[in-house]
Order: sequence, then structure tokens, then C-alpha cells
Amino acid sequence: MSDRNPLLEEVGTSPLVEIRVSAPDAEAAHAMAKEIVGANLAACVQCLGPMTSVYSWKGEVHQATEWLLLIKTTADMFQSVSDLVMKRHRYAVPEIVAVPVSHALSSYSAWVRDSVLSPSEGGR
Repeated sequence: MSDRNPLLEEVGTSPLVEIRVSAPDAEAAHAMAKEIVGANLAACVQCLGPMTSVYSWKGEVHQATEWLLLIKTTADMFQSVSDLVMKRHRYAVPEIVAVPVSHALSSYSAWVRDSVLSPSEGGR
């Protein structure tokens, strides 16, 4: 029996993050998701939607239907993901927010890191 806790074990050096990006429609969301994973910037991107966003823009309240990308990657990849999103996104100020992952199953952490660092060895 092992004393190691698989939820707390860290593998690799770059912390895991989940980058959240809202997209204006399903087509844009899926295209960005495929490009991000295809460029080995993330192990996985989940596309959730449609959802309703209520937000303030230039002093007015707006409402829009959007899709949310949950991008599973490392902190080291944040700038590269942001650069790609900024090139592809229609919004002047897209949501690009990284949320730190405080705990993860060690095998999941290893898979995410392997997918972005050694894409040919990644896979779930």
C-alpha cells in the first residue's frame, strides 16, 4: 500500500491551469478548440454551450448567447493560447482567464503535461 496521495502528487514543473474563453458561436468555439489542441497548446478543450452572458460594455448592459471553452493546459502555455485566441477571436476584448488547478489526479496531471510538452506521447 502506498503512502502517496494521487490527488496531491505533482508531476513536472509547470502548474496546471484551466483557461476559460468565451466564443460567440459553436462554429468559432469548435474551430478554436481544434486549433488549440492541434497545436499542442492544450491536452483537451471542452466546448460548453449555448449559454447566456449578461455583461457591461461601454457603459451599457448587453446580453448574448455564447459558448465557453475550458482549455486544459499548463501555466507555461497561457501566452501561446492567448496569442492564438487573440488572432482568431471576433471580440475586441475576449475573455481569456486562467484558473489555477490546486489539485488533480496525478495521472491526469501527467497526461496534460505530456500532451503539451511531448504531444506524440500524449493520449488518454
